[in-house]
Amino acid sequence: MRTLKVNLILKTLSIAFLITAFSANSDLQALDKFSVAGWSKPISEITNLLSEPDKGFFKAKGIDLGYVPGTGGGSAITNMLSGAADIAFTDPASFYQALDRGEKLIAIYNIYPQNVFNIVSPKSHNITKPLDLKGKTIGVYSLSSGTRQNLQVLLHQVGLSEKDVTIQVTGLLNFAPVMQGQVDATAATDTGLYVGKLKGLKDVNVIEVKNYLNIPSDMFVVTEKMYNEKKDLLRRFLSAYKDCTQWMIDNPKEAAKIAKKRSINGRNESVNLEIIKIRNISSVSKTTEKRGLGHFDLGLLQKGAKTFQELGLINKDIDITKVVKSDLIPK
Repeated sequence: MRTLKVNLILKTLSIAFLITAFSANSDLQALDKFSVAGWSKPISEITNLLSEPDKGFFKAKGIDLGYVPGTGGGSAITNMLSGAADIAFTDPASFYQALDRGEKLIAIYNIYPQNVFNIVSPKSHNITKPLDLKGKTIGVYSLSSGTRQNLQVLLHQVGLSEKDVTIQVTGLLNFAPVMQGQVDATAATDTGLYVGKLKGLKDVNVIEVKNYLNIPSDMFVVTEKMYNEKKDLLRRFLSAYKDCTQWMIDNPKEAAKIAKKRSINGRNESVNLEIIKIRNISSVSKTTEKRGLGHFDLGLLQKGAKTFQELGLINKDIDITKVVKSDLIPK
C-alpha cells in the first residue's frame, strides 16, 4: 500500500512538472523573436535595451529581444539587410546614403533627436565658432565616421568645406592628440567629451553641431517590406522601446547599476550614471515634448538630406515624407 501511494505521488509530481514545463515552453514559443542591429557593442549608452533580462519591457509586449553588435550606423543597416537583424539602430547619414544606393527603407522612430556631435579645442587656440576652424587641423575618429560627417555639416553651415581645413584621423582615443598639440581641435560626441574630461582633458572650448543643424543622432530604420508586413510587431517593439527609454530617464541610478553587469564598458557605476544622464538628454527635444518620445522633426531631416546632397555625400533627391513615418509610434 505504501509503495502504491509513493508511486501515485511520484506520478502526480511528474505530471505537474510536465504541465509546468509545457506551460513555460509555450510562453517562450509565444514570444516573437526580434533583433536590433546596433551601431556599437553593448555599451552603457544603450542600457535601456540591455536591461531586458532584468526589466522585461519587451517580453511584456510578446517579444524575445536580441541584439546584434555593429561598428557604425552603416554596419547596422548592412546587418539588417542581410537578415541578421530585423531593425537597424542607425544614424541619418547612413540612412541617407543607403537610400541613395537604392535601398528601400523607412525610418520609424527618432531615438536621439538631439545631435550629440561637437568640436573640442583648447581655450588657448581661441576657437569659439565654426569660422574659427578655417586653416586649422582637426581630428576625427575615422574618415567614414559620424565625427567627420558632422564636421562637414558644421563647416557647410557657415560656408566652409573640408578644403578650408586639414583632416587628421586620430582614432577613438582622439583627445590625446589635441591635448598633446598634434591637432588644433577634434570632432567628438557628448559622451566622448565626458570620458575625455575624466582622462584629464580640461580648459577647452566646445562647439556643438546641434546649435547649427540639429539633425538627429540615431533612429530606428526598417525595410519597406518589414514596415508593410509586420506593423503589429513593430508597434509592440516601439511601445516596449518607448517604455524602456522612459524608465531610463526616470531611473538613471537603477540603470547605472544594471549597466555595470550588462554593458562591456560599465565597470564604474558613477561613470555609467553620468553617461546615462547625457544620453537621456539626447532622447528628448521640443518635438518629443510636444508629441511624445520617438517623433521626428521632418523639416530638420529634409534639411539634413539637402545638406548631404550639397556636400556630395549623396546624389539623389530624398523626399523625407516618403521615407520617414510616425504612424507606428505609440501615442
